[in-house]
Amino acid sequence: MSAYTAEKIRNICLLGHGGEGKTSLVESMLYMTKGTDRLGKVSEGNTVSDYDPEEIKRQFSISMTIEPVEFDGHKINVLDCPGYFDFVGEVLEGMRVADAGIVTFSAKGGLSVGSQKAWRMLCEAKKPRLIYISKLDEENADYYKAVENAREKLGISVCPVVIPVMEGDKAGAIVDVVAKKAYMMEGAKRTEIPVPDSIVDRMETYYGMLTESVAETSEELMEKYFSGEEFTLEEMREGLHQGVLSGDVAPVFCGSAFTGIGTLALLRGIIDYVPNPVKAMADATVDAEGKETPFELDPAGKPAFFVFNTMADQYGRFSYFKVMSGDITPDLTLRNARSEIDEKLGHIYTIKGKKSTEVDKICCGDIGAVAKLVDTKTNDTLCAAGADLVFKKIEFPRTCYSLAISAKAKGGEDKIANGIARLKDEDPILTSVINPETHQQVISGMGDIHLDVICSKLKNKFGVEVATESARIAYREKIRKKVQAEGKHKKQSGGHGQYGHVKMEFEPCEEQNFLFEERVFGGSVPKNFFPAVEKGIQESMVRGVLAGYPLVGLKATLYDGSYHDVDSNELSFKVAARLAYKAGIPQANPVIMEPYAELKVTVPEKYMGDIIGDLNKRRGRVMGMDPTGDGMQVITAEVPMAEMQSYAIELRSMTRGWGAFVMDFIRYEETPPVVQQKVIEDAKAFNLADDDE
Repeated sequence: MSAYTAEKIRNICLLGHGGEGKTSLVESMLYMTKGTDRLGKVSEGNTVSDYDPEEIKRQFSISMTIEPVEFDGHKINVLDCPGYFDFVGEVLEGMRVADAGIVTFSAKGGLSVGSQKAWRMLCEAKKPRLIYISKLDEENADYYKAVENAREKLGISVCPVVIPVMEGDKAGAIVDVVAKKAYMMEGAKRTEIPVPDSIVDRMETYYGMLTESVAETSEELMEKYFSGEEFTLEEMREGLHQGVLSGDVAPVFCGSAFTGIGTLALLRGIIDYVPNPVKAMADATVDAEGKETPFELDPAGKPAFFVFNTMADQYGRFSYFKVMSGDITPDLTLRNARSEIDEKLGHIYTIKGKKSTEVDKICCGDIGAVAKLVDTKTNDTLCAAGADLVFKKIEFPRTCYSLAISAKAKGGEDKIANGIARLKDEDPILTSVINPETHQQVISGMGDIHLDVICSKLKNKFGVEVATESARIAYREKIRKKVQAEGKHKKQSGGHGQYGHVKMEFEPCEEQNFLFEERVFGGSVPKNFFPAVEKGIQESMVRGVLAGYPLVGLKATLYDGSYHDVDSNELSFKVAARLAYKAGIPQANPVIMEPYAELKVTVPEKYMGDIIGDLNKRRGRVMGMDPTGDGMQVITAEVPMAEMQSYAIELRSMTRGWGAFVMDFIRYEETPPVVQQKVIEDAKAFNLADDDE
């Protein structure tokens, strides 16, 4: 691959719903520019982007991949992002280093939820936006209906710059509206043809829309427009470039990845309209207090790069980076701003899918990779001594779906731990904890597909097969009335015996989880045994009497007892306290307490009724609703966490993928009798299963 300067580089990410042709478009780009010698197909598992065994098996993208495309003296780094919502972390990584985004959707399916969400993400990130309408070669494709749908839902910034010439249901050629030229494909060769008479009126209509947008980009062009003068081709392209950069224009391209029609026009449009990394929107650095400062990429500055993605396997890490300042060369020593550890770079590479090519320099604005860094992770900044830069990090969403995992074969726990640690390197959204109460290892992600892929990777990459089950809820137990109980421990076995005798009063305590007091008179229990009594109660509270869950909110008062001058000791009084606990707590009207959380769910207004009805079925209490101003509503509710374990999957189903939520624990509340009985039965079944093992 040739050496490029920042002015000749374009970084773009492909976004949209799964199955709408992003990966196929990348294949077409590579094939049409001789980056590959054959046109790969997702269905055949031989594409450059989807090379992971999981992607080949499932026939959709799981990871963000990088495919550099060389065209007309430029290098276009195409970041092909997954379309399924479970892999949003990969999308955010690609968007972080892209200077523009291309939103794809099908000419026969209209604007999907995934495409609309991708558009919103680009708008929030203030990234330039392009649109590519795919699958013009498929039956029932309707480009113009798709454009109108996009203008209706995305706004008037949507302006076609390429339109198809339809022959029946399929596109036989395309017209470049800006250049007013038509092209057809003959195999992999593009041939210019006269603009068909049938399309001239439509071309002129769209050209008029584009000239209006171009006129608004400068006062000089505005004057020329009102004077009735025609814009030159260079003025049109520069005006559209400025419109794309400001976000006022979103040019629409179209084509068929299978036939190659429209692919070269899209590549031409990327070069003409997408800013190079230096001219793109400024990046940002962050100081120790979290204050952001705009940062312009500096080709002449000290070397610095930002790590936006990590690939990990059993052999180590591969760090993907974007150069933010200076040039990166092998054998540089750079300081990791987070860990303050110096990292010496070895070989550096450019990446095309799974293929890495060693190079001797990666320039400012370009994307590359380096292997075997000691302590560098995704979101880290590495820079030369004295640069003192920390680039703004990617903000990943919180997890919303959890499963408990365990090794199917004995001795697999260490392999799980090693595998999860490696996978967390490449997937910052993934979390894993071992719950000390339920004795389960719980992994959390963005949905069932996400965690299913994680489990498959544990098997295929790290050689450990896991079983999954729902994560158990950490319930609590609590008493509701005051009782008195007695505990006496007496044991004689020759020589010194054991003797401890306590009378206890147990009652609910709202202020704290455990409060111990004593009001012993006359020395019936010596003071030196009070700590043993307290400790005996505390140790007993670890297991409640209903279902074995920890007891909380207990006030225990030692008010009487007796002792033996010789046989009494701390152990005897600890045992006596436990006996009093076992005797008294069942009489104190104990109940199961379940964890409640505050839920904030964001949904389109039209789904409000369905969501509120569903929350009521889950025993939730709706506390309020707040509009966000863009057709969405945030519903705030308090919900029992036991009813929310599969909510991530069901919310997407109810809202066709639009819904999102966050949930935070707030307190424990008493369970209804029916729920309490089921919790007790499940706990008994679980304890019996443990006993069998």
